[in-house]
Amino acid sequence: MGKYDKFFALAKEAGLEQVELSISEFHSLNISLFHGEVDEYKDNNGYAIVARGILNGKCGSASCDVWNKDKAAWLVKEIVANAKVIENDDPIFIFKGSEKYHKVNTYNKDLEKVSIDEKMKNLYALEKALKGIDKRIVEVAGTEYSESTEKHTLVNSNGLNLVQKANYFTFVGQCVAKEGEQTKSGYDFFLGNKFEEFNPEEFAKKIVKLTVDQLGGEACESNKYKAVLHPDVVTSLMRAYIGHANAEEVQKNSSLFIGKIGQKIASSKVTIEDKPLQKNVFARWFDDEGVATYNKPIIKNGRLETYLYNLTTAAKAGVQTTGNGYGGGSKRGIASSFLSLKPGKKSLEQLFEEVGNGVYITDVSGLHAGLNPQSGNFSLQSTGFMIENGKKGKPLDLITVSGNLLEIFKDVLEVGNDVTVSPSGVSAESLLIKKIAVSGK
Repeated sequence: MGKYDKFFALAKEAGLEQVELSISEFHSLNISLFHGEVDEYKDNNGYAIVARGILNGKCGSASCDVWNKDKAAWLVKEIVANAKVIENDDPIFIFKGSEKYHKVNTYNKDLEKVSIDEKMKNLYALEKALKGIDKRIVEVAGTEYSESTEKHTLVNSNGLNLVQKANYFTFVGQCVAKEGEQTKSGYDFFLGNKFEEFNPEEFAKKIVKLTVDQLGGEACESNKYKAVLHPDVVTSLMRAYIGHANAEEVQKNSSLFIGKIGQKIASSKVTIEDKPLQKNVFARWFDDEGVATYNKPIIKNGRLETYLYNLTTAAKAGVQTTGNGYGGGSKRGIASSFLSLKPGKKSLEQLFEEVGNGVYITDVSGLHAGLNPQSGNFSLQSTGFMIENGKKGKPLDLITVSGNLLEIFKDVLEVGNDVTVSPSGVSAESLLIKKIAVSGK
């Protein structure tokens, strides 16, 4: 902690009762191609500090993106000034530390050894493969490689000193297909931190299929249909749904889960967990308040098991924090680090067979504007496919699906086994649901 000793000494002189530094150091690399030429190349190093301190029971904060001898004094001055104007009486904490931490290593040193030439080679191979798989592909809209290494350090005046380092990379490809007068675009991403697992040709095949499969789409008849929801759709709905387990929203009376702990709120097929200790690129073994994280069900077999708490909301509720304090300045927010829907045993094809005749919804857009957070009602522009005689049928276009978040998860008949991890830190599978309203022609 020697590098930051001056800050802690000045904080004490200024009368700050407790102080904390949250330090983020990161390196990012972004390379994109367009028509065989490097369209963008960015190689950046970053550094950010969020400092918090308690003065007369109020918590002030300040931040900076460089560290030198002058910044320590500036941060202390800003914290004091900020604390003096805080009017919120919520309990605040500089954490002393958990009894035990379960460390998860998510840093792969071998990724750092992969040369730029090797990364470029894969990027060019991806672009070439996208062009050559299907003659209906008329444009490769772009390919991109990005890489990030992050180091998060938390130190405070209570002697806490925690460090976690992680790295990962992504490949993204996007192409355009045309048949007759209809044009469709599609894209996908590959996320991981083991470079050898990426195969540009196989990845290109997946993107091309996603794109050309949309050709020939039209609206279906407006009706209520038995449906299968694609993991990407489930991810979007699940993030909004579990947002109601945020203890801050509960305490503000703006959650649909108020008073429902221990009650069945979803189908017994639905188990949703917060799994920060899952060994993947999203793992966090301590939250931004320094609390040890742990895996826990939020909803288990349809029953609401817990809200998600940070230190402040836990103190107000008289319970223990769940280790979900993330982000923010003087006041931490609440979030999950890795949200996971427990997979079922049936394949996508088996789900189609159970539907018989219905719809397969593969994409929704406009969730921010199309979802009413107070009621859970939503109406979203969508695309997908008909399910005909237990098989994926003709593509659907120009449709809108509508329903209610609470009812969707109550209506789950089966969870698929097609585990899909999104870059937003959600693992989800296809869902077979009783019905969804579709507006078409």
